[in-house]
Amino acid sequence: MPHLIVQASANVKVKNPEGLLKKLNSTLWETGHFGTPQAIKARMLDVDTFLVGTDDHQQAEGFVYLQLRLMPGRSQQIRDDIADKLLACVQDELGADQSGRVTIQYCVEVVELSEAYRKVRE
Repeated sequence: MPHLIVQASANVKVKNPEGLLKKLNSTLWETGHFGTPQAIKARMLDVDTFLVGTDDHQQAEGFVYLQLRLMPGRSQQIRDDIADKLLACVQDELGADQSGRVTIQYCVEVVELSEAYRKVRE
């Protein structure tokens, strides 16, 4: 734990998805809130079909959405701090790659998992 899921609309340019995930994982690790680097799992899901707003001509708008799933127990202040660090990281990593043709909305959501969450290593 944690699990980080990154979604980006198709009109957002992500030159190096693996590099982005590595930076985000490093950002999480550097917070000091996780036991081992291997505990941090990240994946990127491409969003090919999307709509921002209600009209086709509004597709000059894009989004990058990060959802961080954590086990319960961290304070709201810690969750907010982690969200702020992830937001700064993703903006820094992707901002320079954009051509200016797309306005990007960046979102980070930190979700606490149910205590019923289970995992097994084999």
